[in-house]
Amino acid sequence: MELDHELPPAENSDESAAQQSAATAAPAEPQSDLERLRAECAAYLDRAARIQAEFENYRKRNAKAQQEYRDYALADALKTLLPILDSLDKALGTKAASREDFHAGIELIAKQFHDVLSGLGVQPVPAEGKPFDPSIHQAIQMVDTDAAEDNHVLEELQRGYKLKDRLLRPAMVRVARNPKHG
Repeated sequence: MELDHELPPAENSDESAAQQSAATAAPAEPQSDLERLRAECAAYLDRAARIQAEFENYRKRNAKAQQEYRDYALADALKTLLPILDSLDKALGTKAASREDFHAGIELIAKQFHDVLSGLGVQPVPAEGKPFDPSIHQAIQMVDTDAAEDNHVLEELQRGYKLKDRLLRPAMVRVARNPKHG
């Protein structure tokens, strides 16, 4: 509100002096309020920008920490597998006295490998003789037979595995189709 366009006050009136005083004071207050609000707004914008920058830095630090954790977790898992590789290398480099000795050595290595997987939380998926479950089994073939119940796994072609409660790989199976036992 510009003061240049106002009418001059009435002559010698106390009332008009009060009005003039109020008229000149009223514009000054909104102006100071406006300046105060602009300063507050600028302070809030500055604070928001700083918080956004801090959050972005936090996000980057967290992503880096997670990647380092994954790398070291993988390293620990790989360290447990190295003795198995050593055993395989020894078995391949050794002249076995007989085929049976070589087979027994490979069986020991397989047991060692299964023990390591179990220690890492990997468990085989139960399959043969169990009811077919499409969430953990992958049916490769349906076989007409009277030897098993309908919709039960006849044969496991490839073992499936879970890591704790998460399926790593479904078991590939042949499934019985027997209308007499359905």
